[in-house]
Amino acid sequence: MTYSPVRRTASAATALLSAVVFAGCTMLTPAPKDLDFSTSRSGERGIYRATIQPDASPIPLHRIHSWTVELKDVAGRPVDAAHIEVDGDMPQHRHGLPTRPRVTEALGDGRYRVEGLKFHMRGWWTVSFKVDAPAGNDEITFNLMLR
Repeated sequence: MTYSPVRRTASAATALLSAVVFAGCTMLTPAPKDLDFSTSRSGERGIYRATIQPDASPIPLHRIHSWTVELKDVAGRPVDAAHIEVDGDMPQHRHGLPTRPRVTEALGDGRYRVEGLKFHMRGWWTVSFKVDAPAGNDEITFNLMLR
C-alpha cells in the first residue's frame, strides 16, 4: 500500500511530536535528594507548626481521600480560629492537583478536616497550607513521594 506525500509527512510529524512529548515526560530532573518528608513542619514565617495525618496509608493514587491537619502556634498551643487554604503541586511536572481540596470542618483542639485530595501520578508532590489566623499569616508546605 502506498501513501501520499501529505499522509507520510503527517505521520512522520505525529511520530516526532509523540517522541518529543515522551522524552519530555521521562527525562525530568530528579527530585532533590535532601527533601524533608516530615509529617510535622513549621511555616515559612515560623508562626505556626502543622502536622498532617492522611486517612489512608500509604497515600492512595487515583482516589479522593481526606486528611486531618493539626495546627499549633510556636508555644505549642492549638490554633482553632484559622482560615486554611489547601493547594498541591507536582514540581517536576509543573501542574497541580486534579481536585480542589479544602478544609470542611474544624474538629477542635487545633485539628481541621481536609477533604478532596487526589493524587493522579506517582512521584514528588508538595501540599501547602496557607494559614490566616489571629497570630498572622503563614504557609506550611509538605513534601510527599508517592510510589
